[in-house]
Amino acid sequence: MCFWRNAKEGLWIFNLYRILYMASPSNYSTAPVSEFLLICFPNYQSWQHWLSLPLSLLFLLAMGANATLLLTIRQETSLHEPMYYLLAILSVLDIILCLTVIPKVLLIFWFNMKTISLAGCFLQMFIMNTFLPMESSTFLVMAYDRYVAICHPLHYPSIITEKFVIYAAIFIVFRNFLATLPTPVLAARLNYCASNVVENCICANISVAKLSCGDIHPNKLYQFVSVWCLLGSDLVLILLSYCFILRAVKRLQSGGAATKALSTCGSHLILILFFYTLLLVFIFTNKAEKKVPSEVPILLNVLHHLIPPALNPIVYGVRTQEIKQGILKLFKYRF
Repeated sequence: MCFWRNAKEGLWIFNLYRILYMASPSNYSTAPVSEFLLICFPNYQSWQHWLSLPLSLLFLLAMGANATLLLTIRQETSLHEPMYYLLAILSVLDIILCLTVIPKVLLIFWFNMKTISLAGCFLQMFIMNTFLPMESSTFLVMAYDRYVAICHPLHYPSIITEKFVIYAAIFIVFRNFLATLPTPVLAARLNYCASNVVENCICANISVAKLSCGDIHPNKLYQFVSVWCLLGSDLVLILLSYCFILRAVKRLQSGGAATKALSTCGSHLILILFFYTLLLVFIFTNKAEKKVPSEVPILLNVLHHLIPPALNPIVYGVRTQEIKQGILKLFKYRF
C-alpha cells in the first residue's frame, strides 16, 4: 500500500510538471503575424465617426489648397522662379504625407477597415519617417532663401538659381532617405509572433515594434538619434537664419520695407515653429505614457500629418501677392 501510494504521488507530480511545461509561453507553436490591426482609440471606439468629420474637412482643405498652389505655379510663367519652386516642393511633400496617412484613418473610422498588411504597414512607416524630415529640410532651404533675399539682396539672383533648387532637392531627398531608411528596416527584421493589434491610427515605429518578440532597444535608440539629428539640426539652423533676418530688418531705413519683411517672415516663422512644436509635444506626450492618456499622442500624431499640410499653402501661398493673383487668373481661366 505504501508503495502504491508513493507511485500514485510520483505519477501525479510527473503529470503536473508536464502540464506546466506545455503551458509555458516558449512552447506554444505561434504562427507568424501576416497583418496588423490598427485600433485608433481603444477606449473611445463609439465616437470615432464624429472625429472623422473635422478630419475629412481638413483633408479636403489640405489636398485642395496644395493642388491649387501647384496648378497656379505650373500655369503662371511669372512664378517659374526658385522661391516658388521651393513652395511647390513643400506642397508635393504635404500631399504625399496626407495621402499616406489620412485616407487609411478615415477608412478605419467610416468602414472599420482596421487591417493592414505587413508590407503596407512598413511602407507607410518608411514614407512617414522619410517625408516628415524632408519637409523639415525644405523649411530650412526656404529659410536660407529668405535670409539671402533680405540680408544679401544684391547677390540673391546669383545665389538662388534654378540650379540651386535642383541641388537643394537632391540634398533633401538623399539626406533624409539614407538617414531614415534603417527605421523601417529595423522594424521589419523583428519577429512578430504574438499580438498584431497596433494601438495607433498609423504604423508608427515604436507602436509596431513593441508588438514583436525581440529586443526593440535598437529601434528606439536609432529613432531617437535620427529624429534629433535631422529635425534638431534643421530647427537650430532655421532659428539662426531668422535671427540674422531680424537683425537685417532692424537696419532697414524704409519703414514700409521693414514692415513687409517682418510680416512675411513672421508668418513663415510662426508656421515653422508650429510644425516643430506639434512634433515636440507628440514626442514628450509619448514618453509620458503613464501621465497622459494614450489617446492624446495618437490624435497628435494624426493631426501632425494633417494641420501643417492644410496651413502651409495658405500661409506661404495665399499671403504672397504674386501667387494670389495667379490663383485668381487660374480660376478665371478655368471657369
